[in-house]
Amino acid sequence: QTLVGPASSLLTTCEAMASLDYSAGSMLTEMCHIEMCQPSSSFFGFMGVSSAIMFANLGAAYGTAKSGVGISSMGVMRPDMVMRSLIPVVMAGVLGIYGLITAVILNGKIHAPTYSAFQGYAHLAAGLTVGLSSLAAGLAIGIVGDAGVRANAQQPKLFVGMILILIFAEALGLYGLIVGLVVASSADAKGRGLCSSWEV
Repeated sequence: QTLVGPASSLLTTCEAMASLDYSAGSMLTEMCHIEMCQPSSSFFGFMGVSSAIMFANLGAAYGTAKSGVGISSMGVMRPDMVMRSLIPVVMAGVLGIYGLITAVILNGKIHAPTYSAFQGYAHLAAGLTVGLSSLAAGLAIGIVGDAGVRANAQQPKLFVGMILILIFAEALGLYGLIVGLVVASSADAKGRGLCSSWEV
């Protein structure tokens, strides 16, 4: 198979260095055996970016819609408690911010010429961790928020209990955000130098 472009230039350089006998030439020759980074690795990185924001927004949208239905139904009989019952909507909206933060950070770490498959898989895992955790939190917030605001309108003493349940549901998304950021930040150090740049 005939190599063209950057791959051909790298092969020619490596063949020239292979004839060197001194230590520097041997060291550079060993470097030539490192596989070149595959441009397709960026696919997994960008899938991590899109997964983080998409799944987080799905959770936020469900939590907002489900809680909004309960607030609207409750507001017909108790309009004085509508503003107090908006807490589930606010907490659901925060989940979208988790996905936004993760997507921006992951996008800034993608450098195509030296982007290894290890980094691509790590960023995909980070995006899925944050996105799916936020989706689960959004489902919990929506269901609890819908039932909670209806019950709170009939029995105001349930307000503190509803808030505690919502806080623990929101914590699920926060756990995913922490793990995702740790995985994404450690991938740069662990994945550096695993492949050579495909740019000349």
